[in-house]
Amino acid sequence: MLRSIQKLEGIRVLAANDEVGTVEEAYFDDEQWLVRYLVVDTGGWLRGRRVLIAPHAVQSIDWQRGSLWVNLTRDQVQGAPGIDTDKPVSRQQEAEYHRYYGYPQYWPRADFWAWGAMPVISVPDPRVFDELERRRRADARRKRSDVHLRSSRVVNGYRIEASDDLIGHVADFLFDETTWAIRYLIVESGNWLHGRRVLVFPRWIRAVSWSERTVSLALTREQVEQSPEYDPGCAPSTGYGKALHRHYLRSHHRK
Repeated sequence: MLRSIQKLEGIRVLAANDEVGTVEEAYFDDEQWLVRYLVVDTGGWLRGRRVLIAPHAVQSIDWQRGSLWVNLTRDQVQGAPGIDTDKPVSRQQEAEYHRYYGYPQYWPRADFWAWGAMPVISVPDPRVFDELERRRRADARRKRSDVHLRSSRVVNGYRIEASDDLIGHVADFLFDETTWAIRYLIVESGNWLHGRRVLVFPRWIRAVSWSERTVSLALTREQVEQSPEYDPGCAPSTGYGKALHRHYLRSHHRK
């Protein structure tokens, strides 16, 4: 079922029936458009320290009661690496977090092949080894500094630009409760559509300028204008999703 990321905010997080804090926001992967972590404010018992909790740990969510259960203990949460939400989360910090909980790393590895992995006819020039080692270290440094996590709270409000005009701003995200994949961006149009809300697939995003707070779509204003309207009071039905797919496929084929 599709759920609003904004509705996660303020949900109580329970570990073995002990409350450990509340969800403050979500961090999503800007390459795969997946929710990677929930940022949890631990409140008074840890002096307001913030920690990351991954969907790996989520057992169930009671949306009506505003509660989320995780398969962690209070001690585990207490010992987890803290984060500074005012700074980007680097791969190095993620690696530390995954080591702590024993989770597999989701990002790809790009290690160089060892010479021993294939037969060689003659001993390579030592300078080749030096160059490979230099590149390996440079690649490792780059990967440690790579930032691919984005705050849902920060991206809310980003301008949405069609290929030919400004059409509105990001109002929220809808994610799949089972896979934690972000299925749609909720776009709130400006005055030109009387505040109408529509859904856009992440795959229709052409580019994102994080510095300019702008999401550019590979769609025209007309295509977005004629898409089925989204009612925030109702979860998108299967029929709505099919109608949305048909609309964008048809409109793209006409261009």
